Amino acid sequence: MLPIEVFTCFPGQMWDKVLSKVKKAVVFMDDKCAESLHWNGGATSVFEAGARNLKEFSSFEAGGENEPKAVFVVSTLLKGRTADIIKDIIGLSHFQYCVVFTTVAHSIQLLANNVTAELEGNPVFEQFEEKLSEWMGDMNYTAEVIHAPVVFAPVSPQLLLAPTFAHLFPLLPQDLKTINIKRTEKKRFVSLTDVDMQSLTPELQIEIKTLASAVNSMFESTSTREESFAVGPMSRLIAGELANHPQAKSRRKTATNKASIVFIDRTLDLTGAAGHHGDSLVEKILTVLQPLPGHTTDVQVDMLELTNLQHIPDSQPTLAPGCLAQTQLSTARLLWETMLASKQKEAVMEVRRQLVEAASKENLPIKMSLGRVTPEQLCSYVQLFKSSWGALESHCGVLQLGLATAQTLHHPTLPRWDTCLAFERLLLQALGDSDFAGVLRQLLPLMKPRGEEGSSPESSSGSRSGEEECGPDELLVLLVYLYSLAGEAQPADDEEVEKVERELIGALTLVITRETELSPLLQKLTGCGSPEELTMERAHTAVEGVFETLKDLSHARDHLKQFTSVYTASDGVHQATYRPFLRQVLEEIFHPDRPECPDIEHMSGGLTDLLKTGFSMFMKVSRPHPSDHGLLFLFLVGGITPSELRLIREVVTVYKPGTQVLILSTRLLRPTDVPELLFTTQRLVPDIGV
Repeated sequence: MLPIEVFTCFPGQMWDKVLSKVKKAVVFMDDKCAESLHWNGGATSVFEAGARNLKEFSSFEAGGENEPKAVFVVSTLLKGRTADIIKDIIGLSHFQYCVVFTTVAHSIQLLANNVTAELEGNPVFEQFEEKLSEWMGDMNYTAEVIHAPVVFAPVSPQLLLAPTFAHLFPLLPQDLKTINIKRTEKKRFVSLTDVDMQSLTPELQIEIKTLASAVNSMFESTSTREESFAVGPMSRLIAGELANHPQAKSRRKTATNKASIVFIDRTLDLTGAAGHHGDSLVEKILTVLQPLPGHTTDVQVDMLELTNLQHIPDSQPTLAPGCLAQTQLSTARLLWETMLASKQKEAVMEVRRQLVEAASKENLPIKMSLGRVTPEQLCSYVQLFKSSWGALESHCGVLQLGLATAQTLHHPTLPRWDTCLAFERLLLQALGDSDFAGVLRQLLPLMKPRGEEGSSPESSSGSRSGEEECGPDELLVLLVYLYSLAGEAQPADDEEVEKVERELIGALTLVITRETELSPLLQKLTGCGSPEELTMERAHTAVEGVFETLKDLSHARDHLKQFTSVYTASDGVHQATYRPFLRQVLEEIFHPDRPECPDIEHMSGGLTDLLKTGFSMFMKVSRPHPSDHGLLFLFLVGGITPSELRLIREVVTVYKPGTQVLILSTRLLRPTDVPELLFTTQRLVPDIGV
C-alpha cells in the first residue's frame, strides 16, 4: 500500500512540469492556477526556476521588448475568451517562443470542439501551436501546447483542494426543472438521481470530465487502481465519469496499488457547512479576515505590526499582506497543520508556544506569561521581531500565522459568530418541540435592519454592540442552516409555512435595502454594486429567489434510504444535537460487519459488476466495499469545513486506526460561502473560459 505522501506530492510533480519550461520567460497565469501554485511553493518557486516575471493572465498585460519568451498557464479550454487573451498579450509583446499549459486534457478539448472520433496525435494542440506562431508574426518561431493537470493544492498532508473547481456545486431540484424544459414530456427526469451526463449543459459536462481526468491523472502517476463509490446525484456523475474514463480502463489492468474513493455531495448536509458549531480557529480566521484577491481559500494578514509604519484610518494599505499558505518553512507548515486539525484552545496555545520558541531562539527579550492567550499578548510577541531583520526572515511564516490568530481573536465582527451559534442552538431545540412554521417564526425578531431595537437575541438588555448584530449575510446563513433541517421538524400546515415565509421575505427585503454598504454576497445576489442602485423591487425579487432555493434544500435527502437525517431529537435528558452526515457515512464504511449500504453506490463495476450480480444468484460473490483497502480517498463535492477535517481524523482513529485517509475537495468552506454557492452560482453553466 502506498503512503498518502505519494499522493500529496502529485500536485508538486505536475508543477515541476511547468517550472521546467519557465527559464528566462515571462509567465502569465490565471487566478485558478495561481491559487494552486500558491499552495505548491508559490511565486518563489517560479522565480527560482529562472522566470523573469510573473503576471496576471489579462489582456492588459504584456512582455517587455527584451523578453522573447512567454509561458501561459490556464485552467480553461483553448478557445473563446482564453484564446482572445493569449492573442492580445502576444500582440502587445515581442515573443519568439511561447509555451501554453492547460489543465484541460486534449480528449476534452476535442469534445469541446464537437469531435467525438478517436484521432491520432493532439490535433487541437497542434492547431493552437500554429495560431501562436501566427500571432507572434513568424511561423518559424517556437510554439508548444502542453496538458498539465495543475489543479490540486496540498493545503495539508491530509487535504488536497481543487481551486479550479471551487464553484462546482451539486445540482438542486430547480436545476432539474431547467434541464427538463428542453426535454419532451415523456423524457423528463423525475429526480436528480435520474440525470445522466448527456442531459447536462456542455459547460458542466466539460467541468465534470476535467475533474475526473485530473483525479485519473493522479491515480495514473501513482499506478493506483481505484474502486469508486458515490453518495448523491452529482457524485454519481463524477464517479461514473472516472469509472468510464478511457485511460482509466487500461490503467486498472496494470495498476499495482489499490484504493477506494468515495464522492459525497455537499448538499446532503448543509447544516454542517452553514453552522457555527465548529470549535475551529481556522474556520474563524477564514470568516473574519478578508480573502486574498482572486483566491477562494486564503486570507489577507495585515503585516503592519512588523513595521514602523503608522496606521492611518480609511487609507489604502501599501503593505503586501501575509497569508496562511506557508510552504517554505517547515515550522510554519507544522503550525498551520496543528491550527487546521486542533480545537481552537489547543491551536491558540500552540501559536503562542511557537512564537515564544522562535523569540527564545533569537534571544529576543520575551516576557513569559501563562494562562489565557490574548490577542494583545500575541501581538507583543510578534513585535519583538521587527527590530531584527534576520529573525524576521527566519520566522516570517510563524509570524504571519501568529498575526492571523491575533487579528481574528481581536476582530470586531467575531462576536457575530457567537450570536449565530447561540441562535443555531436555539433553533435545534425548537425543531423537536414545534412544527416548521413555529420554528421559522423564531427568525422574525432577528429580521430587523441593523441598529434597530430587537435585531439581536439580547438587544433588549442593551448589552450588545452593533458589531454583534446579525447582518444580511448571517441571516442568509441561518436560513440555510434551518432549511437544511426542515425535514426534522414536526409536520406543519403548508399554508401556515407560506404565510411565515411571506413575512420573512418582506422583512429580509427591508433589511437588505437598509444596508449602507453591500457585502460581496449581496452584490452578487442583487446584481447591484452599491446601495444607491438597489431598489426595493430588485431586493424583493432576489429574496424570493432565495426562498425558492431554500425550499429545495429541505428535500435534499429525500432520495436516500439510510442517511435521511442529520438530527437527534432531545430525549428529556440530553439536548437535541446535529449528527454530521459525514460521520454517519464513515461509521457505515468502517462498521466491522461491513453491511451493504443502499446510499453508498459502487460505480467502478461496469459489465464485470453486472456479471457478478448474475453469478451471485448461483454462487457467493462479494461486492466491493469502501473499506476493502487500507487507503481511502474522500472527495467532498462542493467543499469541506475545517471542523469536518478534524471529525474525519477522530472517526478513523476510533473505528479503523490503520486506514490512511486522504481528503479531496473543491474548496475549504466558511459559513458565508454556502449562500454564495446556493444563491449566486451558475451551477449548470460553470465558467470554462469560452
